[in-house]
Amino acid sequence: MSTPDAEAPDEVAKMLGIASSGRLGSRVTRWATWGAAVVVMVTIGVVWWVAWSGSDQVRYQTQPVARGDLTVTVSATGSLEPTNQVDVGIEVSGTIKTVEVDYNDRVKVGQVLARLDTTKLETQVLQTQAALESAEAKVLQAQANVQEARTQLARLIRVQELSGGKVPSQQDLDAAKAALDRSQADEASAKAVVSQTQATLDANRTDLSKAVIHSPINGVVLVRSVEPGQTVAATFQAPVLFTIAEDLTKMELQVDVDEADVGHVKAGQEATFTVDAYPDRTFPARITAVYYGSQTVEGVVTYRAVLKVNNADLSLRPGMTATAVITVNKVENAILVPNAALRFTPPQPRRTDSSGGRSLIGRLLPRPPAPAPKPTEDANSKGAQQRVWTLRNGEPEAVVITTGATDGVMTEVTGGALEPGMSVITDTITAQ
Repeated sequence: MSTPDAEAPDEVAKMLGIASSGRLGSRVTRWATWGAAVVVMVTIGVVWWVAWSGSDQVRYQTQPVARGDLTVTVSATGSLEPTNQVDVGIEVSGTIKTVEVDYNDRVKVGQVLARLDTTKLETQVLQTQAALESAEAKVLQAQANVQEARTQLARLIRVQELSGGKVPSQQDLDAAKAALDRSQADEASAKAVVSQTQATLDANRTDLSKAVIHSPINGVVLVRSVEPGQTVAATFQAPVLFTIAEDLTKMELQVDVDEADVGHVKAGQEATFTVDAYPDRTFPARITAVYYGSQTVEGVVTYRAVLKVNNADLSLRPGMTATAVITVNKVENAILVPNAALRFTPPQPRRTDSSGGRSLIGRLLPRPPAPAPKPTEDANSKGAQQRVWTLRNGEPEAVVITTGATDGVMTEVTGGALEPGMSVITDTITAQ
């Protein structure tokens, strides 16, 4: 009866094409089978070891350090507005009779924009004027009464003097004096009524004059929100009928600067901006003010900056959305290093020496990471210190530098051992 151990070599021998004949053939077959198995295992181990050790072959991508100019900018968005924009309203209520201007019309100071129906206002003026004339007549009547009372009192005093004080009685004299006082009071009251009626007349005449709407400035009509026949009611707030921009050749761009960038933005800095209407055109501008007051929109804190814009060709229009690029710093003839080199960190190297006396199992076990190489240069400077890597004999070597301004792509080097023409590592390329 054959055992499984004996059947296994026979099967392997059949696979290898070796015939098993007798006891000697069985031994030869068994040794050949185990030899082939060992060869296969060694081959697999060698292939795996080569693949595993080959993954440690690293190449480095470098970029040269250059000398050039660096421009630091800040981006912000906002909208264009006229330098002086006036909302023209009305202080009296009534019905619009005529509208004499339209959109984009150029107007001058004092030019008529619209007129109200003044029938009611003119009637009020006539009524008040008649009341004033009546009050003035009452003043004349009161003055006549004063004169009459004064004459009566003077006559009684004269009679008293001629009669030696016998006539008239003291009661008659007191009554005459009281009558004079009352007539003088009536005169003062009539004059007060005249003043009050005159003030009412002046107010009605003012309302009548305000029924004709005039332009307060020289400019262009941007908004017209009224039509003939429309009723306007000036109650708690004057309704706005027109919006006029004083001078569209000079405009301002109001942008919102992020709180992280506002410390670099100052009045007098140059800027450029673009609008969607002219995607291939760049417009110049200059910052005139940066507001201290903040605005918080959806948790984002921004500060308003105002840029002066020259719009001599009238290509820009109020309300356009613009994206501004503000130049906050310029560095000339500086040593520049790519920002990718500042972010680069070399991989931890593995020891590939196969003569270290370690077995195959020992090589498969994990090892503690090798210590990173120490910088060979130090930059004793007060700026921000960072580390970049250069190649020396095919291996990365750290160099400490002091950095300055950055535009997001390149960074100024203000101290350290880097010189123009040297190459710094920016990335790795692993050879599989």
